Amino acid sequence: MTKATSNVEVSEVSIEEKLIALHNLQAVDSQIDRIRTLRGELPLEVQDLEDEIQGLETRIDKFVKESKEFEKNVSVKKGEIKQSEIQIKKYTGQQKNVRNNREYDALTKEIEFQQLEIQLSEKRIKEFTVQMNGKKDEIAKARLVFEDRKKDLELKVAELKEITEETQKEENILIKKSTELEKIIDPRLIAAYKRIRENARNGLAVVGVERDACGGCFNKIPPQRQLEIKTRKKIIVCEYCGRIIIDPEIVK
Repeated sequence: MTKATSNVEVSEVSIEEKLIALHNLQAVDSQIDRIRTLRGELPLEVQDLEDEIQGLETRIDKFVKESKEFEKNVSVKKGEIKQSEIQIKKYTGQQKNVRNNREYDALTKEIEFQQLEIQLSEKRIKEFTVQMNGKKDEIAKARLVFEDRKKDLELKVAELKEITEETQKEENILIKKSTELEKIIDPRLIAAYKRIRENARNGLAVVGVERDACGGCFNKIPPQRQLEIKTRKKIIVCEYCGRIIIDPEIVK
């Protein structure tokens, strides 16, 4: 079917037929809503768990890198201690061959400096070790949470898969039916219908007259307006909630 032919067919559909099609479309879309409600918050829960697990993986990787950095710093400081010990041994040996007190004192100062360097390095090693152990504790805790969340995710995914398999076939049929119904309603009316559905708490864009009131917001409809609705000659919307109101006989 060409686009031009499709437009002609849509334009040839009477207002009454459009109202009936809108009512049928609403009924089908409400069934789709019911199916998706059955799934509840599971897709969102699955997404939240996936995001949390990804965040935990990122955090664990960060902790591991920081722990390795502290371990590297400890190794560097141990190397500096060894170098200082070599220097002390060298300066101590040189002290035996000095020619005067000035040279001896200079070497003594170098030895004292290297000893201070060793003390500073040992202090830094203790600090790095405490920080490294702290990171390892955080890694262990994060991995426990990670494993728990993975188990939760597996359960939720299995639950969602089971519900989806049970309802997907029915939903696909309804979606196809919804698409077919949309074809006989002009695009502007469909756009208005979808806009109303998005803003309606219960997803109802098309409602009947119930006890002389709008079936969506339950505000009273004047008799003259009700008569116009019964004639099915034009699209009438509720002046309060904006829903499309149809003849209750169509609903029946």
